Amino acid sequence: MKKQFIHDDFLLNNDFAKELYHNYVKDLPIIDYHCHLLPEYMADDVVFENITQPWIYGDHYKWRAMRTLGINEKYITGDATDKEKFDQWAATVPYTLRNPLYHWTHLELTRYFGIGDLLTPETADSVYEKAGEQLKVASCRTLVTSMNVEVICTTDDPLSDLKYHRKLRESDFRVTVNPSFRPDKAILIDQDGFTGYLEKLGEVTDIEISKFSDLCEALGKRLDFFQDNGCSLADHGLEYLHYCEYTEQEVDEALNKRLKGKTLPDEAAEKFKCAVLHFLAGEYYHRNWVQQFHLGALRNNNSRMDRELGPDTGWDSIGDFPQAQKLSSFLNSMDKEGKLARTIIYNLNPADNALMASMIGNFNDGSIRGKVQFGSAWWFLDQKDGIIEQVNALSNMGLVSTFVGMLTDSRSFLSYPRHEYFRRVLCNLFGSEMQSGELPADAEWVGKILKDISYYNAKEYFNF
Repeated sequence: MKKQFIHDDFLLNNDFAKELYHNYVKDLPIIDYHCHLLPEYMADDVVFENITQPWIYGDHYKWRAMRTLGINEKYITGDATDKEKFDQWAATVPYTLRNPLYHWTHLELTRYFGIGDLLTPETADSVYEKAGEQLKVASCRTLVTSMNVEVICTTDDPLSDLKYHRKLRESDFRVTVNPSFRPDKAILIDQDGFTGYLEKLGEVTDIEISKFSDLCEALGKRLDFFQDNGCSLADHGLEYLHYCEYTEQEVDEALNKRLKGKTLPDEAAEKFKCAVLHFLAGEYYHRNWVQQFHLGALRNNNSRMDRELGPDTGWDSIGDFPQAQKLSSFLNSMDKEGKLARTIIYNLNPADNALMASMIGNFNDGSIRGKVQFGSAWWFLDQKDGIIEQVNALSNMGLVSTFVGMLTDSRSFLSYPRHEYFRRVLCNLFGSEMQSGELPADAEWVGKILKDISYYNAKEYFNF
């Protein structure tokens, strides 16, 4: 009998790897401490009409693959029917060989729906029908709980009223769903929409924002509100960490000019960003939050498609921004003031892996286990090679044993097998070195380390 593509020992290429995965990490709960799931879907316990809705809507990984194959936008983000969009994705999947989408696709079909067939144009109708039948009785919450998820941290704008998080806390949903504070729109003064955003922030907080101290007061009120609603994490998506010398007068002048519709010189904009980031980082420390920095994305490269479809629709790539000096200066400034919160740095450029892995060691001061983390491989690096390279860099220059592990960073309710994917890759990496004699053949101790990386380190680090 032919073995299914996704089988018990998928990605596990030796006996040690199989023992580590099956006996130590396979059944551990999932802590998804950073994702982009919509809390309203969980609060209302949405039932999806078909597999296209939770699987293809909003997934710009799939959209990029389909566009590359020459599929018309009508069948990606356009007005085609859900079945037509699914059929075009099914036609794309066989061409995604060696892209992580091929693995993810078949893991997801197997784990959520028990479908072991490869997705092709020939199997598209049966897969669509089988998955659709199961989705009729598998609500949004069911999809999450079926993957043994324990904690979810969504990504939320400071303007959010968090009503769906409150609704979730009052419900019988056994998964903890907490908000995360994502204030980038209040920092990026040179971006379109900045002045309008500050107007809305002022309305929500009942503060007229005309100077830097007003902005700090308004953000402080939103931080209080988020904390009262279960938040203990902040997240930033920046090209690089901003650091420079500034005075409050310079920051006030920059804000005043921008509020009047004027374009700022780069230096003035940078001073403003540094000031706001410095204020927020200090607040995170005082509140005992974890701060996360996703660094290195070059966003909205295709201006024509950005105008047509907006951000987060698949037009971003890896940037090559200088990281070391400003990252060091920012962390050092907060540490020098005694205000460096628990920090996770995520890197998007593989050329900077060693840089990031070595940098965190400068600020792990013995006060907290793994206080400053080199975060999981993300976005374009969230694949087998990227995961291995991140783990290797961290192993070589730090302590991978203190690593807080995987997250989905996903908008899809069908993405939780990515934790399984990570665990399998991790077990195979360690198992291969046990097989070669580079690590001791002590499955109990190595298994303990992998259990920590897969679950227990995150549970302790975030105080969940």
